[in-house]
Amino acid sequence: MSETRWGALAERVDALAATDSEKRDPELTRETVEELLDALESGDLRSASRADDGSWVANSWVKQGILLAFGVGRSTVMRWPMEGSGAASTSEAFVDKDTMPPRSFKVDDAIRVVPGGSSVRRGAYLGRNVVCMPPMYVNVGAYVGDGSMIDSHALVGSCAQIGARVHLSAAAQVGGVLEPINAVPVVIEDDVIVGGNAGVYEGTIVRTGAVLGAGVVLTRATPVFDLVQERIIRAEPGGTLEIPENAVVVAGARAASSPWAKSESVSIYTPVIVKYRDEKTDLATALEEQLRG
Repeated sequence: MSETRWGALAERVDALAATDSEKRDPELTRETVEELLDALESGDLRSASRADDGSWVANSWVKQGILLAFGVGRSTVMRWPMEGSGAASTSEAFVDKDTMPPRSFKVDDAIRVVPGGSSVRRGAYLGRNVVCMPPMYVNVGAYVGDGSMIDSHALVGSCAQIGARVHLSAAAQVGGVLEPINAVPVVIEDDVIVGGNAGVYEGTIVRTGAVLGAGVVLTRATPVFDLVQERIIRAEPGGTLEIPENAVVVAGARAASSPWAKSESVSIYTPVIVKYRDEKTDLATALEEQLRG
């Protein structure tokens, strides 16, 4: 991201955020918020960015600007689909901040939003050839890369970063984060498959090509047992959990250690890396490429 390109906008956001809400110029605040949300929707600006060393860094001023959008917004009744969206004449009423209406898309955007209750909030970016199956939801500040699929009942949380050609299966949950503003959101890199009912939360980073099996849940405190390399992957203190490239993770269990738990054969859920993605794994998932076409 070019600091020079966004320097003036960042300075305005920081200055407004540092001003008591009663003393802010409402017109200037709204103009700043609109510019910020437009930039996020274009994909030119992101709420987190990948450094040259592969680490992810939150763009705290962007998240501060999103908080300004909530602060300056007024609760209003919205009709959806919006007039002129090309959708059916019937619509539903919602109440939300007037700075955060649902997005509309055109055929030229090359984005498929299948009818049935889906919504993409203002300030979220969807790349070309993204497919949205109903019902699903993408929150403000999120980024979804080209060719990805968001399946039914899937959630992309605020500021979450989803790469290209990612499949979020039915009921997958990708957590978001606005506060604290310096916290890195969940990151799902390119070519990742997230299985049904899987959940990725608390700034977890899933690296390129990984596969999360159905029901896998990942948080900052989750230890991941790597059977291939015989190690336990944990988040460093104050850091985030990272799933390695091409790791295939399934929902597993490990024995509880107390004497009573052992006597009762109690097990505790844990994610387990059972292999690293290879040609056979790719062949097994090749059908998904056809479904996205």
